[in-house]
Amino acid sequence: MDSSAEPPPPDLPVVERMARMRKLWQWLAILTVSALFAGALELAALPAALLIGPMLAAIVAGTNGATVRVPRLLFGAAQAIVGCLVASSISADIFPVFYREWPLFLGVVVATVTASSLLGWLISRWRILPGTTAVWGSSPGGATAMVLMAGAFGADQRLVAFMQYLRVIFVSMTAALVAKMWVDTSGIEIPPIVWFPPIDPHPFAATIGIALVGGLLGKLLRLPSPFFLGTFIFGTVIHLGLGVEMQLPQWLLAVSYAMVGWSIGLNFTWPILRHATRALPQIIASIVALIAFCGGLAFMISHLLGIDPLTAYLATSPGGMDSIAIIAAAAQNVDISFVMALQSARFLIVLLIGPSVARLVARSVRQ
Repeated sequence: MDSSAEPPPPDLPVVERMARMRKLWQWLAILTVSALFAGALELAALPAALLIGPMLAAIVAGTNGATVRVPRLLFGAAQAIVGCLVASSISADIFPVFYREWPLFLGVVVATVTASSLLGWLISRWRILPGTTAVWGSSPGGATAMVLMAGAFGADQRLVAFMQYLRVIFVSMTAALVAKMWVDTSGIEIPPIVWFPPIDPHPFAATIGIALVGGLLGKLLRLPSPFFLGTFIFGTVIHLGLGVEMQLPQWLLAVSYAMVGWSIGLNFTWPILRHATRALPQIIASIVALIAFCGGLAFMISHLLGIDPLTAYLATSPGGMDSIAIIAAAAQNVDISFVMALQSARFLIVLLIGPSVARLVARSVRQ
């Protein structure tokens, strides 16, 4: 008999109580809790509070049966704005470093991919998760792209989504806490946030234009995470090649951060959590192991290149790229160009070799 015909478990009405609310009231609840969480994190001076607060609120809502989702167009627009933020922060100084140290960059990327693949192989080998699900779930690339690619190659998308988004949460929280602990803010007066600064027509129009064109190019070229990656690439070319300045007012960034946080958090639905409960300790252990491994790589890079340890840590953090970009932009004295160069290199390599690695692991698990 089809399992979908079975009666719901007794606790279902409790955990899905938000499903009975009108969508307007769901959004009002999410918005209220997001403001409370973000405000508390801001008072604690935690970097990326405007991202993490809405993300935590959305997790609470998603696991309580919320049926609302961020529309794809708004999520795409938010990713494009974050792409503009990163592009506007890129300086030409990173390219000589990348050219001079490319063997080290490549070594770090290969080491991270190897470690994540090994963890995925072990989870599959021990039959904790089926088939190549663990390999896709452990891949240190864009979460959304990995989930989509995993479905195309026969993996369980629900479990891949669970692993990917749980890792994004762990990495985001860990990176934000590390940034908070590492940066000494004693004696530094934090300037007040200007939420609604005067709009400079030309830079602001350039920002909107770059977001639109970059997102469209990303879709036309069928890039993974097209709105973020397309805008990031196009914006970097325009910014560095033509010297075009962009204006990103705080209110626009806050809305974009909230959209990204809600999109991630609302993917944590109760059915996905129930489906993954059995493997939760092993999944968390693999995430912690990967974060620790990347922290070791960051220590090595910091000593070999003599760069800021926080910059090295954020550069090697295993995803998600947009979340790390927000944290890097929020933290002081972080070389965001270096961070995004290494993050982008790893992301592209994972996309190129991901299917081949998944097939290789599948064959070795079946043997």
